Amino acid sequence: MTLYTKTGDGGETSLLDGTRVPKSEGRVAAYGDVDELNATLGLALAAGADDDVSELVGHIQRDLFALGARLADPRERIAERVEKTGLGEADVRRLEDAIDRYEAELLPLRRFLLPGGSRAASAFHLARSVCRRAERSIVALGAQRVPTQLLQYVNRLSDLLFVLARIANHRSGVAEREW
Repeated sequence: MTLYTKTGDGGETSLLDGTRVPKSEGRVAAYGDVDELNATLGLALAAGADDDVSELVGHIQRDLFALGARLADPRERIAERVEKTGLGEADVRRLEDAIDRYEAELLPLRRFLLPGGSRAASAFHLARSVCRRAERSIVALGAQRVPTQLLQYVNRLSDLLFVLARIANHRSGVAEREW
């Protein structure tokens, strides 16, 4: 099997149910944004994250594959057959627990922060902004087309990525720059 199929040469792609759609279709844009987010998290890991953060981000990257699969499944049939595509309340809670755990290490925010600092923090800030774009793309699909838990997950994830940027700076001794 070759990597290239040539089936997308005309500007169309297949969703998981076999439906052919333009590559500009909202669902394709949404899972493309999720894919970009996942790649950006890989960049954050490569920039140097502590072991506990790396483990958490690895789990999130697997979640993002599940999220992309759910977005590519317009008839919601894959979740019934493939357990690893499930994302629900427990996954949202896991993100909230991580936010609480890492925020306990940080000083409370007094002002808005300028993105930047260490390489890892900068990459997490970039991932946060890509996450917000992915969230907007998912919201644009409409509430009836996307399970609530997926929106909640992406919303919490952007909050967590902000906290991870702060943690990366804090643990590396880089001062946060206030606006």
